Amino acid sequence: MAGVALPQVLDEPIKGSSLWLDAARRLRRNRAAMVGLVLIVLFIVVAIGAPILAPYSPTKGSFQRIDHFQLPSPQHLLGTDIQGRDVLSRIMWGARSSLWVAVLSVSVGLSLGLIYGAISGFAGGWVDFWMMRLVDIVLSLPGLLLTITIVLFLGPGLNTIALAIAVENVPIFARILRSSILALKESDFTLAARSIGASGPRILMRHIMPNALTPVIVASTLALATAIVDAAGLGFLGFGPQDPGTPEWGTMLTDTYRYLQSGAAFTALFPGIAIVISVLGFNLLGDGLREALDPRLKR
Repeated sequence: MAGVALPQVLDEPIKGSSLWLDAARRLRRNRAAMVGLVLIVLFIVVAIGAPILAPYSPTKGSFQRIDHFQLPSPQHLLGTDIQGRDVLSRIMWGARSSLWVAVLSVSVGLSLGLIYGAISGFAGGWVDFWMMRLVDIVLSLPGLLLTITIVLFLGPGLNTIALAIAVENVPIFARILRSSILALKESDFTLAARSIGASGPRILMRHIMPNALTPVIVASTLALATAIVDAAGLGFLGFGPQDPGTPEWGTMLTDTYRYLQSGAAFTALFPGIAIVISVLGFNLLGDGLREALDPRLKR
């Protein structure tokens, strides 16, 4: 027995792994998600760099009729609108408005939804029952009707639109987090932490929340796409910036019928394409995150 050589496996370092590292590897292998990430990065770069990248002022037009509704050309790559303003420049500056509304609405809605869902799911009992009934009431209202009502009450504008979309998102995030907490509250690691005397808040913040955030992360990515569509829709209905010179994608579509009758459909087509591309990017990345963060898909 003394002469038997033991394998030297223990001499080799063991490489650790984690859910997030595995998810990042699976996400990199997802081509659709990488395309979505590229589109999102392009959207953010254009939005932030609009003052540098835009070839013309987004608000400066021309009184000369010859400059109105110009077709795409080397001077104006996407043409000009009814006031002679460069469409490409207005789309670039409009990306700033869409990005601001999306980030602000999802950030506020996510923060309030996490707090609400965490209290409801971890407290349980009658607290959870009545808190979820309030969520059911809000979710029973049509989302667009709810946002329009809030904007009508507070007044039009980008910040008001962001707040209205945030209110719409709060119950969605709350319900998703609550479901995750209920599934993890009686898990083995939670019972082990409770058995050694860990307090309720510590169990919630240190053990449950890090494991319950996965579906919330996916939902927040998809909510960014929904926020862009909602902001454009409210802008189209006239609830966007009241200054007609302020570039915003939905507002740029308000006179679509006039553009079509004037033979300048491109002035409505290009803002619509910008909305589709940005929303497509967030949707592709959100679907990729869902697949990457799902432990059941681990290979």
